Amino acid sequence: MRSWAAQNVPKLPGESIPLSLYDTSARQVRQTDPGPTARIYVCGITPYDATHLGHANTYHAFDLVGRMWRDAGHEVHYTQNATDVDDPLLERAAQTGIDWRDLAEREIELFRGDMEALRILPPREYVGVTEVVGRVADLIAKLSAKGVTYVLDGDVYFSVSDAPKFGQVSGYDETEMTVLFAERGGDPGRAGKRHPLDWLLWRAERPGEPVWESRLGRGRPGWHIECTAIAVDSLGSGFDVAGGGSDLIFPHHECGASEGHALTGEWPFAKFYTHAGMVALDGDKMSKSKGNLVFVSKLRLAHDPMAVRLVLLAHHYRADWEYVPSLIADAERRLATWRSAVTLSSGPRADDLLATVRARLADDLDSPGALAAVDAWAAEALTAGGPDPDAPRLVRDLADALLGVAL
Repeated sequence: MRSWAAQNVPKLPGESIPLSLYDTSARQVRQTDPGPTARIYVCGITPYDATHLGHANTYHAFDLVGRMWRDAGHEVHYTQNATDVDDPLLERAAQTGIDWRDLAEREIELFRGDMEALRILPPREYVGVTEVVGRVADLIAKLSAKGVTYVLDGDVYFSVSDAPKFGQVSGYDETEMTVLFAERGGDPGRAGKRHPLDWLLWRAERPGEPVWESRLGRGRPGWHIECTAIAVDSLGSGFDVAGGGSDLIFPHHECGASEGHALTGEWPFAKFYTHAGMVALDGDKMSKSKGNLVFVSKLRLAHDPMAVRLVLLAHHYRADWEYVPSLIADAERRLATWRSAVTLSSGPRADDLLATVRARLADDLDSPGALAAVDAWAAEALTAGGPDPDAPRLVRDLADALLGVAL
């Protein structure tokens, strides 16, 4: 599947700082330690509606991760999927009378435009589930050969009793997991399952649903296994970061981690499980099912996309926050101030600013702290000037390379 266009990222002077991130599975901030190539997998959209600000918050967070690694001299191998066949997509297609494939392609194309406008650096592999159904079926067959699956009315389930590490990513107890499983696409009450938390790997053919021929028979993949298959193919096990929104902690990342463990025998499947917070509107988490959405495509048509990015940067990536219109107005004022400051012929020295921005982002992506540092430099430049003719260019470059903001 085609990704989107990348921008050139300026090379910054001086020394970078190793990136530390909160690891959900460890319940603490730890220093990342990638090799020459840093490997990251971020779960993508189910394309049944347009990209909303909550999506943008997630992909922006992991864009900052990639920018920090690139600043440290790493190659970044970034893989993302698109769940271009799944129940919500099929349901929306039926409601609207649009073929599910056309709906998926339309929304994926809009997503590409939103990501490009926000200057989110693209993944090396952008993979649609429909492109890898055979590979997913092969992987399920490998799991079955290891004795961790069973068949129920043609559907293939992973047996949670054969997942010794299950629960270690989320840290949730069984009661909480069962509630969330029901809320987030699971089927804890299905008759015939060995355990309520057993999860679906392969959905056998149903009337009126898309199907693929496979070694498992006619059907299509379950949700969690698709990301495991794509990650294994693209990145291998033990990759550096598995990322997504905090609503993916359970069951999606929990189940995927146990699938990866069963397949490879290695734990953890990813070295870090890192999650972005939820964005609310009118007091509730933005959700396609609730319809309380701020669409990125509409926001960026009415406002400079860099102001939209500054709205995201003004919140710590792990925080839950609520969108209100004053946030975009504040961001537009900040953007105008920064742009005015970097058009000056000289300014205050910016070496310390670069070090501060690096330090703030290296500390679990403290983007609000990084913005405050640039604000202080811009205020000084506009009120008192400065002796350094190279400083405005350096500030433009650091804003671009580390924050993704084009001034």
